[in-house]
Amino acid sequence: MDKIMNLQEHADKALNWMWAVLPNLVIALFLLFAGTYVIRFINKMVRRFFLKKDYDLALETFLQSFINIALKMILFVLVITQLGVQTTSLVAVLASAGLAIGLALQGSLANFAGGVLILLFKPFKIGDFISAQGVDGTVKEISIFTTKVSTFGNQMAIIPNGQLSNNTIVNYNAQDTRRDKIDVGIGYGSNIKQAKEILLAICAENETILQTPTPEVYVGELGDSSVNLTLRFWANNPDFWAAHFHVLEETKYRFDAAGIEIPFPQRVVTQMKN
Repeated sequence: MDKIMNLQEHADKALNWMWAVLPNLVIALFLLFAGTYVIRFINKMVRRFFLKKDYDLALETFLQSFINIALKMILFVLVITQLGVQTTSLVAVLASAGLAIGLALQGSLANFAGGVLILLFKPFKIGDFISAQGVDGTVKEISIFTTKVSTFGNQMAIIPNGQLSNNTIVNYNAQDTRRDKIDVGIGYGSNIKQAKEILLAICAENETILQTPTPEVYVGELGDSSVNLTLRFWANNPDFWAAHFHVLEETKYRFDAAGIEIPFPQRVVTQMKN
């Protein structure tokens, strides 16, 4: 009989606890679902705001990610508080958890700081062609922790912002124009003056190659088997690679037509007779 009474007492306590907790639980669930909807709405409004404004695309992406994470953290605190967790206790727990997480995620915090530095100092922006951390490609996205770069082969390289902000970055789009340097070897028996005239004529006839500064050719080296000419010219960034490949191809055609030899390594195999 006593066991039955104890069970009844425990059941009554559990029922009373459920009735006491249920309203807060319902409100917490309501806050969770309503807050999620509100966060989605705010994120949509933020995106629309940035679409109407001519802000830097990297800054837009960074701020959208930051606002989304901040709103979700606020919603988490509201839901936990509604469930009965005291604010002071929650702050103490969050502080302790923050310290532990901060020690465990030092790299992530460094990446966050790196993202802030990239946005402040702008060593590159979305659409720039950069070389960094052994990756060459076009910047597609700058988020809170990482930067996405599309390579020549259309692969997506994801580089941590901490490494980007603390190492060398070559930004090929930082200036409006770029200077190309092409080395061409000719035979020692070929006419150097004629070869130089051909190279300069190729540059003069190509509309994508700038004539100011003036293209120039000079003898860069007297090699073991060739006289190495160095051609330098300037082109606008969008035209750079088209001009580069055009000069290479046209040089081969015109040197062949003029009888100018372009030496190449040759190997002679001699069979020994017994």
